[in-house]
Order: sequence, then structure tokens, then C-alpha cells
Amino acid sequence: MKTSHTFCMIVLLLSTVAVQAQQKKISTRVFDGIIVAGYTDNGAYINCTGPGVKYIAPKWNLMLGLLPSIKIKEDTSDVKNAMFTPALGFGATLTIFKHLTLQIPTFYTPKTNTNNGRWTLGAGLGYKI
Repeated sequence: MKTSHTFCMIVLLLSTVAVQAQQKKISTRVFDGIIVAGYTDNGAYINCTGPGVKYIAPKWNLMLGLLPSIKIKEDTSDVKNAMFTPALGFGATLTIFKHLTLQIPTFYTPKTNTNNGRWTLGAGLGYKI
């Protein structure tokens, strides 16, 4: 009798945990399989979503997190920088229709001898693998 009571309690606890796991709407992610290309600061960027916090809704998802990127920009100054520059951005990525993503990233442009450092906004479109 005691064994069946213990078994019933374990089944009840596991079913409660399973039900709570299905209702979870906020989660953390390390990599979500999203690749994005977009425009920022008179140039382009290509990135994949990095670590972040994701809000899950039935028809869309919103992720806020870090965006490891490659910025592509031609330097017009006398002393030229590389055309491809690694950058780490921060921003929001919205996934709709299961695979289409829209992204609003921000990137920091460091201070130089002629310009102050500043944050720049961008916009991108991508695909979730």
C-alpha cells in the first residue's frame, strides 16, 4: 500500500513539472540558429544571434541578446581600415512565420582622432535555420 502511494506521488509530481515546462514563456539561449544580414552606419553586417533572453509566444518569438557580427564597410579616409571588421552588437531579434527574422541591432563605433565614439542603430532581415 505504501509503495503504490509513493508511486502515485512521484507520478503526480512529474506530471506537474511537465505541465509547468510547457507553459514556460521566457528562456535563456546560447545560440538560436538565426543568421541575419543588414544595414548599419553606411555599411552592412552579417551576424548570428548569440547568448540572450527569449520570450516565446504562439506565433512569434522575441530575443534580446548579444550579436557577434562581421561589419562590412569601405573606409574612405587616407589611412584605410580593413573592409571586414569583427564587432559585437546588442539588439532585438523578432522571429515570425517560424523562420523569418527581423532585427534591430546597436553597434558601438570606437573613438578615433577625428570622431567621438558613438552607438549606431541598424536594421536587418534574416532566416532561422
